[in-house]
Amino acid sequence: MENDFNGLKVMVIDDSKTIRRTAETLLQKAGCEVVTAIDGFDALAKIVDNNPDIIFVDIMMPRLDGYQTCALIKNNPDYAKKPVIMLSSKDGLFDKARGRIVGSDEYLTKPFSKDELFEAINQYR
Repeated sequence: MENDFNGLKVMVIDDSKTIRRTAETLLQKAGCEVVTAIDGFDALAKIVDNNPDIIFVDIMMPRLDGYQTCALIKNNPDYAKKPVIMLSSKDGLFDKARGRIVGSDEYLTKPFSKDELFEAINQYR
């Protein structure tokens, strides 16, 4: 399956530099425009400036965690329809359920593969 995401604007919110860089590299190679943020506060300002098409957010972050960040995005009428995909190093049912409660559209367990990343994007673009 060929992935052509030319012009798709993707945001990756994660406090891990490694995860941000890995996702950014994979996505840029597929033609995406990538915006990264180190935490929820950083992300909220950048969402307004960049208006991404799809948002990946890590659950475990300092200051504002992924659940809070997702809830804030989904509670804003301008961004409520944006797909938000939670990233977590735990593959727990509780985390998935909690992600759904705050409005996340999908849940990826880290480390995720390139295929999983692209599959999630294909589902929501």
